[in-house]
Amino acid sequence: MNMNENNKTNFPAIALGTWSWGVGAVGGDQVFGNHLGEAELRPVFEKAMEASLNLWDSAVVYGMGASEDLLGTFARECPREDLILSTKFTPQIAGNSEDPVAEMCEGSLNRLHTDYIDIYWIHNPADVERWTPFLAPLVKSGKVKKVGVSNHNLAQIKRAEEILAKEGITLSAVQNHYSLLYRSSEKAGILDYCKEKGMDFFAYMVLEQGALSCKYDTAHPLPAGSQRAETYNPILSQLETLIGEMKAIGAHYGASVSQIAMAWAIAKGTIPLIGVTKPVHVTEAAEAAKIQLKAEEVERLETLAAAAGVDTRGSWENPMA
Repeated sequence: MNMNENNKTNFPAIALGTWSWGVGAVGGDQVFGNHLGEAELRPVFEKAMEASLNLWDSAVVYGMGASEDLLGTFARECPREDLILSTKFTPQIAGNSEDPVAEMCEGSLNRLHTDYIDIYWIHNPADVERWTPFLAPLVKSGKVKKVGVSNHNLAQIKRAEEILAKEGITLSAVQNHYSLLYRSSEKAGILDYCKEKGMDFFAYMVLEQGALSCKYDTAHPLPAGSQRAETYNPILSQLETLIGEMKAIGAHYGASVSQIAMAWAIAKGTIPLIGVTKPVHVTEAAEAAKIQLKAEEVERLETLAAAAGVDTRGSWENPMA
């Protein structure tokens, strides 16, 4: 029997991300231009739990623990069985102990105020052979229920799967950058492979850090001084035709541009991972999960997205193909 077989979880249609929560290195202030703490984020958490959007994703590297600290502050006030907590081991900040993965996981458990993590990820494929084996003891100990890999290409996913299978453990999920503007995981066959193997595919940056939200345009650029402004402000003019079509389709469904981006990702068989910093973001996500786009609408959006001619691969990402 695989170690994961008795840990089936019904995931909501949309997962909620906390990269932009808190401040600090690689945190919400530096990457997103936000300065969000407990007072601003508590209503966001409460609204999400009311809406049954209870799958929360974080990582140690988001603000070097700041994101997990905030999430843990709220999580400790809920029955643990009502939450699905997802966080990550990031190889680039690993220590030199005998088991750096267990060490980083222990820190996450403490910050999240829990004795187990529902989904624990290898954040990126710095060294698949080195880091993947460390996941097995965490599953066997019960500290981790499911394991996944993030930012891995198809060959790396398959290799991680092989390493874990030798320990009787299933690779449960993949989390990659995937949006209308960046479909490399689809082109590389990763989405099809996940479907074939019964793995959940979490699509992060579905809204491209706000560039596909209609909140920003050439007259209203992203916040100056943030990483996302450097990435997206130069290409906003190339997105105008696509955004126009997303508005038109949205009008048909009584939906926003952001909701159409999420609905597209759901239509592709993925779980969109949406950053939430305001209660309205949660409400939008919950409503987006009810939209069922037609095949011709999906095709039209993809055609216009390709015509925009942009490459939004992050500096931390390796090519998928």
